[in-house]
Amino acid sequence: MADEPKARGQMLPGVAGICLFMLFLTLMNVFGAMRNTFGMGVAKYGVLALCTLLVAGIFGLLRMRRWGWALVLAGCVMLFTGDFFFFEKTRSGFFLIRGMFSLVFFLYLVRDEVRSRLR
Repeated sequence: MADEPKARGQMLPGVAGICLFMLFLTLMNVFGAMRNTFGMGVAKYGVLALCTLLVAGIFGLLRMRRWGWALVLAGCVMLFTGDFFFFEKTRSGFFLIRGMFSLVFFLYLVRDEVRSRLR
């Protein structure tokens, strides 16, 4: 294992899959905010601001930048906590499953193998 060259800057397939899924979730939240699903006031603009940060982080992670990785990690944690909060309130299995996906993505992104490839 010590003889292997460093693969800094090379993307793992799991990172690309996580970015695609997170981009899909972000776009769904943007469309929901534009249709006033989250309300018409501060909540709408808060969701749009968080989605903007997450999209910037996704494209940064696709370029294997450390700041993009940090923003996507923060997005995974926020989605995980929000989904578990909504699951607790509504007992809808959809939120539990989506929250578990976010938790698995977080645990994948914090692995040493992923972190060692960031620039």
